[in-house]
Amino acid sequence: MPTLPLILLVTLCTIGSQLLLKRGMLTLGPTLRASGAVDFLCSAAISPWVWSALVLQVCGYVMWMFVLTRAQLGQAFAISGSFFYLLMAGASWLLYGERLTGVQWMGLVLISGGVLLVSLGGGQLR
Repeated sequence: MPTLPLILLVTLCTIGSQLLLKRGMLTLGPTLRASGAVDFLCSAAISPWVWSALVLQVCGYVMWMFVLTRAQLGQAFAISGSFFYLLMAGASWLLYGERLTGVQWMGLVLISGGVLLVSLGGGQLR
């Protein structure tokens, strides 16, 4: 598989993991407020949302090892970060109704564009 799609898959695993973890925390938040940190952590340890997030994150980590055999760390991380910022903001908006202002979106686009220019300017991904 080419490196760029592999980096995108890693990023999607990270995003999926964070979205699952957010969902789990929405269900466990009342436990933290009512019973404290120990009960919260015990509940988190058996939560299917937390476990699903962990499994997805491990899958992304394994794929990341393959990415690192093909690309420079700084370049791969910058590309992943660019994907991550934009896709996470969109996914959070779609799934949880979280909103960013126009200025915040512009900031994400500028950061991502700059990171991509810097990372891709040094050479081709293998």
